[in-house]
Amino acid sequence: MSKLKLSGIKKIYEGGVEAVHDFNLDIADKEFIVLVGPSGCGKSTTLRMIAGLEDISAGELYIDDELVNDKEPKDRDIAMVFQSYALYPHMTVRENMAFALKIRHTPPDVIKKRVEWAAEILDITQYLDRKPKALSGGQRQRVAIGRAIVREPRVFLMDEPLSNLDAKLRHQMRAELIKLRQQVNTTFIYVTHDQTEALTLGDRIVIMQDGWIMQVGTPQEVFEHPANTFVAGFIGMPQINFFDAELERDKDDYSLMLDEAYILLPDRISKALAEKDVQPQKIILGCRPEHMSISNEVSPDTFAAKVDVNEMMGSEVHMHLTFKDQHVIVRIPTTELPSEHHQGYPVGTVLHLGFQKEMLHMFNIETKENLI
Repeated sequence: MSKLKLSGIKKIYEGGVEAVHDFNLDIADKEFIVLVGPSGCGKSTTLRMIAGLEDISAGELYIDDELVNDKEPKDRDIAMVFQSYALYPHMTVRENMAFALKIRHTPPDVIKKRVEWAAEILDITQYLDRKPKALSGGQRQRVAIGRAIVREPRVFLMDEPLSNLDAKLRHQMRAELIKLRQQVNTTFIYVTHDQTEALTLGDRIVIMQDGWIMQVGTPQEVFEHPANTFVAGFIGMPQINFFDAELERDKDDYSLMLDEAYILLPDRISKALAEKDVQPQKIILGCRPEHMSISNEVSPDTFAAKVDVNEMMGSEVHMHLTFKDQHVIVRIPTTELPSEHHQGYPVGTVLHLGFQKEMLHMFNIETKENLI
């Protein structure tokens, strides 16, 4: 078993600066949890408190029902992979991976078996007798991961391990981490500022801002049902579009007014709003770029916007438009564009934008919380 419980965890630095506020989270055995958020949100500080590298100012940390607040890092049976590889330059890959086991006086035959097992999983067997300077960045990061997994820890912590790699290597290493997770039976806690890593790796994602948890959920949950405008804006690429709109109600039927567009909301959304007895109000309307549509024709539920920039992305075009001095992005597969506009519409073209109504998000204009 390798479950964790973080109850009311806080981190307060000298001068009263509170970096982490009332952090509460239960992590199941063998779960892959990703802490994600912008720089300075407290995710790495939280990870370091779990590792014992930072003192916990308040709250309780349990590993397998054992309170470990005052336990030394070496006694928590946790392995950590850092952003920097932190390999010993004078040692070979084999010696780097075996080092932690040697200082624990693990028998040599066990060390050999574990190192070779980890090297095979990470596809670095052929590099075992090389030194770190003879390896690429991706290979060095695999060695750093291997050095951690040979210990067979209860909990495996990773602090932005892919941030020093280029885009292609990051993509490859994400796939390797998914395979690694399937072969290593332990609990993973992974910190990143990259939402793509969070969405592809995590069983659940913990989205943080300014030391607070904004939402905890599966990748699908946080993408499809963001708790507030911060989560909606942070998750998804390109970023979600926000509009000022008015929510109207006629008994249990709801509609939206956006400029001159009148949008009758689908039954599912109207029912959810009615169950919460949401009253007519000004709202923030959110719609992701892939859930918007374009047309040359005027319709009662569309609004006009002017093309500024087209980004050809291969299989799709990201169209940047202006609506009432507001920037709007629409993501359109090239297969849905007329053949003469596969690269996008000419700059200055006025198009009429609509929504996939089932995919709309509505937020309270003051609290920024999702209305449903």
